[in-house]
Amino acid sequence: MALIPVTILTGFLGSGKTTLLKRILTEAHGQKIAVIENEFGEENIDNDILVSDTDEQIIQMSNGCICCTIREDLRVTLQLLGAKRRKGLLDFERVVIETTGLADPGPVAQTFFMDDEIAETFLLDSILTLVDAKHAQNQLNDRQEARRQVGFADQIFISKSDLVSATELDALQHRIKHMNPRAPQKAVHFGEVTLAEVFDLRGFNLNAKLDIDPDFLKEDDHDHHDHAHHDHAHGEPCDHPSHQAQSGHHHHHDDDVKSFVFRSNKAFEPAKLEDFLGAIVNVYGPRMLRYKGVLNMRGTERKVIFQGVHQLMGSDLGPLWAEGEQKMSKMVFIGIDLPQDILLQGLEQCLI
Repeated sequence: MALIPVTILTGFLGSGKTTLLKRILTEAHGQKIAVIENEFGEENIDNDILVSDTDEQIIQMSNGCICCTIREDLRVTLQLLGAKRRKGLLDFERVVIETTGLADPGPVAQTFFMDDEIAETFLLDSILTLVDAKHAQNQLNDRQEARRQVGFADQIFISKSDLVSATELDALQHRIKHMNPRAPQKAVHFGEVTLAEVFDLRGFNLNAKLDIDPDFLKEDDHDHHDHAHHDHAHGEPCDHPSHQAQSGHHHHHDDDVKSFVFRSNKAFEPAKLEDFLGAIVNVYGPRMLRYKGVLNMRGTERKVIFQGVHQLMGSDLGPLWAEGEQKMSKMVFIGIDLPQDILLQGLEQCLI
């Protein structure tokens, strides 16, 4: 039986998560979706569209979707849904998990790596983060949880961008890009996004990574362009003191959630790399949000693809290096105050 794809929906308070969930739960999209919510707020979903089965906390929607709350623990809820589906009591094709406004999506994502029983039924597809453009700069300044959510994302939707100026939106997008260069950003109206942009993004799919993330591999051009653009753009908003006061003066270089890229044309020595990454993850795992790489390893003609969330890391053999293709390793790390020099020097020492 094919694995059931799961989407984790996270985002700032007021960013439109509820709008997006309502659409998923009430629109006639023809997909059978189970939505797991952290809590049912009164404003979340109107009772008139619910057909309730209160004992189980599982609710069937009029369009065939299912809604339930996380009771003690996500794992239990997922196992219950999986078991009911196998017995033919529930029918759904995919799952959306909504985390609370300030939750850390990390542990939710880790559930899909750690738990064998969950991994036999469900496949983590992606983490989506909704950002409220109007309040984002302050939320990013004040709340580490908000910065983490940006760091974790595979896709970022920026809502309420019509409420800010083009300059402010540009500054926000630059800031987010520095925190997480991997995730495409899209300005949307509240949480109104087509479902095709929400599902099957394959953010955690190791094999397909190369095809679907061209930006990750074009990091080169991006990086230089970005920095050049940055230094140039820096002076501009400074002319508006009031704007400056509230936007936190060129704040985005000081965010504790940052990304950096390692690249090399030399091959890695597998044993050394494994030891080094193991040690790093041991020490810095809680601060490592997402990391991914396409590696040139000694002793294999294939690309090695790896990724991780916090302390959990996985790798896989990818496609063969093409004839005449420059073999090169690229890794991107997104984390909280990671010691960039230690990581880059350490990786350098794992090369042949």
